[in-house]
Amino acid sequence: MSEQARRRPHKPYRRPKKDPVRILAFEVLRAVDERDAYANLVLPPLLKKAREGEDFDARDAALATELVYGTLRRQGTYDAIITACIDRPLREVDPPVLDVLALGAHQLLGTRIPTHAAVSASVELARVVLGDGRARFVNAVLRKISQHDLDAWLEQVAPPYDEDAEDHLAVVHSHPRWVVSALWDSLGGGRAGIEDLLEADNERPEVTLVARPGRSTADELLEAIGEESGLPGRWSPYAVRLAEGGEPGAVDAVREGRAGVQDEGSQLVAIALANAPVDGSDARWLDGCAGPGGKAALLAALAAQRGASLLASEKQPHRARLVERSLAGNPGPYQVIAADGTRPPWLPGIFDRVLVDVPCTGLGALRRRPEARWRRRPEDLEGFAPLQRGLLREALKAVRVGGVVGYATCSPHLAETRVVVDDVLKGRGGPPAEAEWVDARPLMPGIPALGDGPDVQLWPHLHGTDAMYLALLRRTA
Repeated sequence: MSEQARRRPHKPYRRPKKDPVRILAFEVLRAVDERDAYANLVLPPLLKKAREGEDFDARDAALATELVYGTLRRQGTYDAIITACIDRPLREVDPPVLDVLALGAHQLLGTRIPTHAAVSASVELARVVLGDGRARFVNAVLRKISQHDLDAWLEQVAPPYDEDAEDHLAVVHSHPRWVVSALWDSLGGGRAGIEDLLEADNERPEVTLVARPGRSTADELLEAIGEESGLPGRWSPYAVRLAEGGEPGAVDAVREGRAGVQDEGSQLVAIALANAPVDGSDARWLDGCAGPGGKAALLAALAAQRGASLLASEKQPHRARLVERSLAGNPGPYQVIAADGTRPPWLPGIFDRVLVDVPCTGLGALRRRPEARWRRRPEDLEGFAPLQRGLLREALKAVRVGGVVGYATCSPHLAETRVVVDDVLKGRGGPPAEAEWVDARPLMPGIPALGDGPDVQLWPHLHGTDAMYLALLRRTA
């Protein structure tokens, strides 16, 4: 060692500062990656625990929420930018390091946090959760990222639209290419529509409440929430929208189960089935895929007003318990059972109305579960296909002649919507179903852009709802 080096004073070691907001956000991202958890299930209990302390307030909770959801929504874009700033394939970077880099990239490119603060806070986080060595790597990468804003980075990392439209949209709007292609096929039209849809998928969705008929009203909810915090629903007479930061649990009707949290598209599906014309009796209703219970609770309330009963069936026992909780206190007769809708315990032809909201890829709810876009694969469609067709076939057997079945799914993918219904009606993979289409559009009055029918596809960018699909079928023999 040289004399000069020996004389140079050593910089004293400084302990990294623990930032509870960014540590919490990092913990959620690790849970999503390591355990395939969903952020909307992991984040709330962590926020609740953090807010029990003295140094974590509502603003901290809002920032943590933005960091988690913003990073997950823009993961594809940030991965492309990070790749441009490192000298190795992205897959060779440890996942915890990538999470810290993505959180830092979001602060730099997706928020108003000043550049120096975004970098220094991310490096401090890296020192706490990764150690000093990898913190230096994080610092070097984030300083490269900070040299350009988001638009400038997209100019560099996204291929031109004219050369590869789907890949351009995938990078710019942070969706896997196969999802872009599938959504575009379902939506149809040109560039403007698909860009509007992808942008809507990256926006924070409103929290929407449902007033369960006969137990509460939209006016009651609005009065309880106040004019500054609540707005009427766009389409459903039972819907109330909460302003940003509104807390559903603060509303008495929600705590008492007389109202709940439910996307307006989900409400519209249940209402349309309940209002579809049926021939003859209207006394027995079935929800054949009832978990976790939102549609079942609304159907039970509507059925009770007509003196009808609801059987709510859910295959998974733990989800059946959630349905029981949602229906508790309903004034009309109902029953909740744990049963497989493809091998039902009920007799055929005994129900007047049947809903099957089938398991699916969930591509219609990417606003709420942004991580699902990175978790799903095209081959998942093949796994769901037999189940979706089986549930619809059994639903058509369960309804009596003249009764109505609603086939619903929270995915706009054609392979999960119109193709399933066509296959069942035309006998592909089984005997043809003796049923006819019922035009669902008149059962959603006043709602624009419902398509050519007879089925209905809702869209986030057109209707402000999840991308719910509904086909109504009347049994004919």
